[in-house]
Amino acid sequence: MAGTDSSIKIELLPSPVVILCEPQLGENIGTAARAMANFGLRDLRLVRPRDGWPNEKAIAAASKADHVINHVQVFETLEEAIRDLTLVYATTARLRGMQKDVIGPDEAGKRMADHIGSGQKAGLLFGREKWGLLNEEIALADMIVTLPVEPAFASLNIAQAVLILAYEWRRQSGQANTLPFGSLLHEVAPRSELVGLFEQLEATLDESGFFTSPEKRPGVIDNLRTALTRGSFSSQEVRTLRGVISSIDRCHQYPNPKRVRPAP
Repeated sequence: MAGTDSSIKIELLPSPVVILCEPQLGENIGTAARAMANFGLRDLRLVRPRDGWPNEKAIAAASKADHVINHVQVFETLEEAIRDLTLVYATTARLRGMQKDVIGPDEAGKRMADHIGSGQKAGLLFGREKWGLLNEEIALADMIVTLPVEPAFASLNIAQAVLILAYEWRRQSGQANTLPFGSLLHEVAPRSELVGLFEQLEATLDESGFFTSPEKRPGVIDNLRTALTRGSFSSQEVRTLRGVISSIDRCHQYPNPKRVRPAP
């Protein structure tokens, strides 16, 4: 979805740290940074990125998520990357045979929101593109977070996984309770304008011979009025509809010989 507005100042609130362990492709780092920026996360840490840092492909793929990319931290070990965190979740799509609690993204989002709200720091571990996290890396985490994916095709792109967890954190933290824009509400036309539309439409239908059965006319009119009332039209919409009816009425009264009629 397009919609970046550079005129709006980015508000950097406390948020989870994202740690990518030995990411291989710069494009994945960049798209992960973009996903973080979409939902207000800003602290991205890399453990031994294969192609080093900085990475031009990552910068390009981040699509101007500069406040994330420009503050990336690189670490030689995972232990160093998580040393200041007091809550760490490891993401994996595979059964590991480890005695660790497993939670879903909604529960993880809620727990991280509560933890960060209390003034502490939380982080999410994401593994390599090909085989994910190692067991010894997961052992450093408090819990495992997994997604209700299709078991036969459970592997997610890193940026996809980051996006889902970032969204759930933002939702559970209360920052996603209000959408950036809602329904474009309009002022409904006063009833007098709607009645004028009814009367014009019914007069045109009378003139065109639409009501072939006089005894059914009241019921048909009631149905038409009910349907039109349900539309909650604005004054402009009422005027447009009345213009359409007038055009049809004129066409009926003064047929245009150049108008092409469909073949029977």
